[in-house]
Amino acid sequence: MAKDYYQILGIPKSASREEIKKAFRKLAHKYHPDKGGGDDSKFKEVNEAYQILSDDRKRAEYDSYGQTFGDNGPQGEQGFGGFDFSGFGQQGFEGVDLDEIFGEFFGGAKGGRSRVKRGRDISIDLQISFSESILGTERSVLLNKVSACETCKGSGGKPGSSMKKCSTCNGQGKVHETRKSFFGVFTSVVDCSACHGRGQVPEEKCPTCKGVGVEKREESVTIKIPAGISVGEMIRLSGVGEAVPGGIAGDLYVKIHIASHPVFAREGNNVVMDLNIKLSDALLGGEYTITTIEGNTLSLKIPAGVSFGEILRVRGKGVPIDTKRRGDLLVKLNIKMPGKLSKKVETIIEELKKEGI
Repeated sequence: MAKDYYQILGIPKSASREEIKKAFRKLAHKYHPDKGGGDDSKFKEVNEAYQILSDDRKRAEYDSYGQTFGDNGPQGEQGFGGFDFSGFGQQGFEGVDLDEIFGEFFGGAKGGRSRVKRGRDISIDLQISFSESILGTERSVLLNKVSACETCKGSGGKPGSSMKKCSTCNGQGKVHETRKSFFGVFTSVVDCSACHGRGQVPEEKCPTCKGVGVEKREESVTIKIPAGISVGEMIRLSGVGEAVPGGIAGDLYVKIHIASHPVFAREGNNVVMDLNIKLSDALLGGEYTITTIEGNTLSLKIPAGVSFGEILRVRGKGVPIDTKRRGDLLVKLNIKMPGKLSKKVETIIEELKKEGI
């Protein structure tokens, strides 16, 4: 029975070459037999599917006949039998970064190039008040993570101890490692485990981290939250993630959550609030004292004859836009209707009715 190469790669028949390449790279990483949890047979199937679908001629033949025809006959069921790996660059891998794929499989990139080691990124959630989101603030959080050793500052050496050339890698920071796979024997360049890629080792190891340069400990991190931040925004602190021996630390990502406020809400760059006023003030005008988001008080004049739901604007008391500009405070007026009326009030209202009010 002919194999469904589209199903193997998990893509539709209308998939573009870029989609085919992305699907292959993802599955190749997942199933490679030299990785933990790899699957040799599935990796072969994925590679076979990619060989056919990435080649326009072979793909057209496969779509039409369920198999392909080359110099060696039908290939729809061939798999890896008789496959010539010496021509990788010409066997349907156009556009695929083999350096990236093999670098991840075998610990070093093709041709001996290597990448700087980088620690793990950390992501946390942080809730702030509504006022803090508008005005900005600073928060300190305590993280339990792998950090640079406080004693040796990441060098791995006892304070005051000198460094010497690593004898394992001869000061290169890299060593050649040979591994076998079904492709054959591969030699890759990896970080030296003795010096963690530094090329140097201390004369005396740090007593705290035992020469590694990193340790797991609690660390207080100060997070500056800018004024006007919105809910769901992410703050990135470069180099505040987890450290790694001989490399650079990852990043810390802080996702912001904002608590609701009993009075204020946000609409774009404006802060909005409701204000209950008396019917008499709506008719004749009045003056009310309100509190701004900063906690300051100001006097708000209510013009005569305002309507229910009318909005008064207080300039420059909203969300900061930049260092010189801010949005506005919008005050929505709610007219509080009287409950039980006295005889005097009823008489006055009757007179108003006669006046057509």
